[in-house]
Amino acid sequence: MHATPVAPSDLRADCSRCFALCCVALPFARSADFAIDKDAGTPCRNLRDDFRCGVHTELRQRGFSGCTVYDCFGAGQKVSQVTFGGQDWRSGGPEHARRMFDVFPVVRQLHELLWYVAEALTLPAARPVHADLRRMREKTERLTRRTPEELGRLDVAAHRQEVNVLLLRASELVRSGAGRRTKDRRGADLIGARLKGADLRGASLRGACLIAADLTGADLRGADLIGADLRDTDLTDADLTGALFLTQPQINAARGGAGTRLPASVARPGHWAAHL
Repeated sequence: MHATPVAPSDLRADCSRCFALCCVALPFARSADFAIDKDAGTPCRNLRDDFRCGVHTELRQRGFSGCTVYDCFGAGQKVSQVTFGGQDWRSGGPEHARRMFDVFPVVRQLHELLWYVAEALTLPAARPVHADLRRMREKTERLTRRTPEELGRLDVAAHRQEVNVLLLRASELVRSGAGRRTKDRRGADLIGARLKGADLRGASLRGACLIAADLTGADLRGADLIGADLRDTDLTDADLTGALFLTQPQINAARGGAGTRLPASVARPGHWAAHL
């Protein structure tokens, strides 16, 4: 029996169908991203009784910019409405809450993988691996629907490695098809790097650390950005058209403006208007 493919809308956070799991399950430390310390499993002080944030419209002004760049890829509503059948963590008791909080990050990782696989399946140049990608999508979707106990025992790292083999092959097929030698900067330490106007077309920047790097006017067309850390990266006037595996959280964490060219898979963050 085949799993019903997850719709693109199911891979985007729908807070109205979630019990604020990211506001409770996850820990954060006082920093430039968060105004306070919070332990895992402890509700944020801004969380209201209706599972909504009391300062949602003022998060950046109040020192919670980290909340504005987070995205669960739809895992919140999956865990809330499917895995736990609509029973929230407040009404189910401490053990129910603990299980829900433990499962949430597992499903979040699986949904992120589904996002990448869905993108790879849209790439014509990656057609040689499309059949394998479809099988992996089905396998991953089945995993997201396992019981809380099964999800708790799941070796997510091992499954991620299986998926990554296919994503890497898809990336290589797309970038090699550009007809030019591409740069390999996988996992590179590029914190604060001065890359203004750099030609990074088709480059592999998988897992690269680009925190606070200057990429103004850089050409990143077709670059593989899976797992790249773009916190405070300056993307003003950069061209990311066709960038591979770029996610909304990555873009939300970066800086940019009206001249930044983005792939259709991500939206221009509202807070970028402050930099126009």
